[in-house]
Amino acid sequence: MKPRHAIHWFGSLVISGILFTTANAGFTQQPNTLSEPKPNTARLRVASEEQYFADIIVRGRPVFQVGSLSGIGALERSQIINRRIASLIEQPESLGEVTVKLDNTRKIATLQLNNRVLMTVTQQDARDFGMSVEVLAQKWADQLNRAFNKPSLALDVGQRLYLTVSDLVEDTISRLPSILGAIVVIFLTWSFAKGVGYVALRWAHQTEGDRSTEILMARLGYGGVWVIGSVVALGVLGLDFGALLGALGLTSVAIGFGFKDVFSNYISGMILLAARPFRLGDQVVIKEYEGTITQIQLRATTINTYDGRKVYIPNQDVFQASIINNTAFPYRRSSVSVGIAYAADISTAQQIILDAVVKVKGVQEQPVPEVLVRELATGNVTLEVRFWVNSQRLQFMKTTSLANQAIKEALQQAGIEIPTEIYTVMFGNSPNSDGQINRNSQVRAGNGKSQL
Repeated sequence: MKPRHAIHWFGSLVISGILFTTANAGFTQQPNTLSEPKPNTARLRVASEEQYFADIIVRGRPVFQVGSLSGIGALERSQIINRRIASLIEQPESLGEVTVKLDNTRKIATLQLNNRVLMTVTQQDARDFGMSVEVLAQKWADQLNRAFNKPSLALDVGQRLYLTVSDLVEDTISRLPSILGAIVVIFLTWSFAKGVGYVALRWAHQTEGDRSTEILMARLGYGGVWVIGSVVALGVLGLDFGALLGALGLTSVAIGFGFKDVFSNYISGMILLAARPFRLGDQVVIKEYEGTITQIQLRATTINTYDGRKVYIPNQDVFQASIINNTAFPYRRSSVSVGIAYAADISTAQQIILDAVVKVKGVQEQPVPEVLVRELATGNVTLEVRFWVNSQRLQFMKTTSLANQAIKEALQQAGIEIPTEIYTVMFGNSPNSDGQINRNSQVRAGNGKSQL
């Protein structure tokens, strides 16, 4: 993974984490309406996670917040009020105006709609929001009336968009220290990952001496640092890893099936880099492809074929295929078949061929070249010439070609016939020397001489 790709990937991950945490905060915290002043203790939580304030919801939108009272928490109180409001909204009859009824004796006020009590405004509420019971009750009644009057589509969309953006900006500003901390962690992770990757590459170069292993060690070190840095940065952002892992656990089976080929390619790539059946620059045969290994990645292996094409083979296919590595050793054996006439002396022909082969440039003295009688064919004796040459394809083919040429020229100079497969066909019903019709037909196999 290149550094800029890693930064781009991790930046996307951090941005997703920011959006996730801010969105999560938007659902768990208590936003206010546009015109409502926020109490000094809004959005606070005690150590036992009891809420001091909770939202009053109308048609999915928060209108204002109510606090806790003696004997009842804010969340439980808001649930009761919300249930009353929802039951009135669901009724087919039209909603009237929310009215305020003061009780000076008890110093409280009640908000009523359609002769039903929605909620009670107490002195504790007045102290929480810094105003009198009457003023606060009238304020909340006005806000409920505006919420009950369903706005136009454009206005509703605009308000929702404005509330969402303002909440996001507010949450982002409140989390600015966490975001700056995550950015610092990203920078430190990038710097440290580069250093670890370089050290791993140098260490592998000194201990292994294989380019494929060096690449594997460098990538594992670089990626491992990014994984740790990701965990730290997302922790700085306040992401709940327990909830995240729980959500991933529910979808792990689907993810596994959906990305099984991708995971298989990466795992196969790691095994190939560790097992090293071939290295960069090796000339191999994988399935129907033959060429030079130019790149070994965690996902695919790249081969440059001898006819000038570049082939990307998924590592899963490479791992499961039979691999022929032609350059695993510096030398490999080549062979040439040549036929001599039955009348020729085999020992003499073998010595002539050996003398010619050893003089060819590129043929190795060890192992010693050899000439074997391979087959007694119909028209000739087939000899197989074996010799060792450079395993690189160009040198292999060039040396084999020179050996073929040297063998032919040496046998011709020694007068040893190299017969060809010629068949003589004799047709029947042809007149003989006495003028009689010859009704016999024969086919004879020759050794290079005409038998007509």
